Amino acid sequence: MRFFDREQEFEKLKEIEELSHEVAQFTIITGRRRIGKTEMIKKFYENKPMLYFFVARKAEADLCEIFADEIRSKLDIPIIGKGASFAETFKLIMELSQTRHINLFIDEFQDFYRVNPSIYSDMQNIWDSYKNTAQINLIVAGSVNTLMNKIFKDKKQPLFGRQTATMQVRPFKPSVLKEIMSEYCPDYKKSDLLALYTLTGGVAKYVELFIDRKKFTEKKMMDMFFERDSYFLQEGKNMLVDEFGKDYGIYFSILTLIAQGKNTRSELENALNIKELSGYLKNLSEEYGLITKMQPIYEKSSNKNVHYAINDQFLKFWFRFIYKYMHIIEAGGNDKLRAIAERDFPTVSGKSLESYFNEVLKESGSYTRLGYWHDRKGENEIDIVAEDELENRIEFIEVKRQAKNFDEQVLKDKSELFFKSVGSFKGYSIVYRGLSIDDM
Repeated sequence: MRFFDREQEFEKLKEIEELSHEVAQFTIITGRRRIGKTEMIKKFYENKPMLYFFVARKAEADLCEIFADEIRSKLDIPIIGKGASFAETFKLIMELSQTRHINLFIDEFQDFYRVNPSIYSDMQNIWDSYKNTAQINLIVAGSVNTLMNKIFKDKKQPLFGRQTATMQVRPFKPSVLKEIMSEYCPDYKKSDLLALYTLTGGVAKYVELFIDRKKFTEKKMMDMFFERDSYFLQEGKNMLVDEFGKDYGIYFSILTLIAQGKNTRSELENALNIKELSGYLKNLSEEYGLITKMQPIYEKSSNKNVHYAINDQFLKFWFRFIYKYMHIIEAGGNDKLRAIAERDFPTVSGKSLESYFNEVLKESGSYTRLGYWHDRKGENEIDIVAEDELENRIEFIEVKRQAKNFDEQVLKDKSELFFKSVGSFKGYSIVYRGLSIDDM
């Protein structure tokens, strides 16, 4: 699959690089694994000189020998790398940047913790000593949120506050997924686009896997996802075990329950027979960025009507079907699990459709507030409430897989309950509409 999107990120990278000719720049690139951080940076610099250091889990001296080869190759500097420390290597680069411009990209930056944690202190001292006169564009990327947060957001850590810019690489937007499908399978069906979104969430690596193997239909995507030795079957575990460490079991159980629809704290605590989960839920939300604390739009209390949702479409699907039914995979029953997923896919993809249209509305930039609403009893729910405070407009949107299932009068009745609960929105124009798979 060819390279798609990232125009906004490229604009920012261009600006940073131009600044780095005058003032040293230190940029942090974040984003979940497989999102395409490395490919983005390599694509931007494909026709420009850039040192690329990948922090493999090796001895420091071995790593530095590889880095020395990169320096010799890219900068034509006859240095000796054997036995060097990273501090010596980094100091050399900072010294060179006093008289020439250098782009340096350090990938999997958090893995220096495994190599030699003192590297971060060494970098701080060297950076502070040379940055004022350096022409360097230093970019570091990492995929383990906990460690990247610790390195740059913990006031006790040496590199706290040293960055000059931060960029988060996000999944492909719906418009990009449509562009990809249109290019590789012009006659795709809307259900195929929904399957691609549900199974990948727009994560670049997962999209690429389907496209490169020409799996353009819902059926072919599902077949590939559940086939024996599929890349996807171990992906959730591979992604998150490093993040969670020894507590991964309890976190996996929480995420599995949320994926099944048990999304309040009391439901989770009862299901797990644990009295207090607030610490785990806070970590999943704030430290790992994997769940979102959801409340009905315009809810005034921060503690009422709280529901939790997995905000990564791929992980939502993985915990719903793969981790929950891992015993079926271990028994060689991939086809059985595929049948279960196929049976439940209309319901699961229906919820994905709501997320898809939320993303479409965000991408449009037409609203000042987006959310959902339900009454206190949870008996009446509106899928999407969209407000434009500049135009004094509020929209009530019901999402159905099939357009024929939308009933405008039912939506109007629910909106009347909304107004009684929230307020009248006097002077606002009111729009009622349904969105279905046909509107993708």
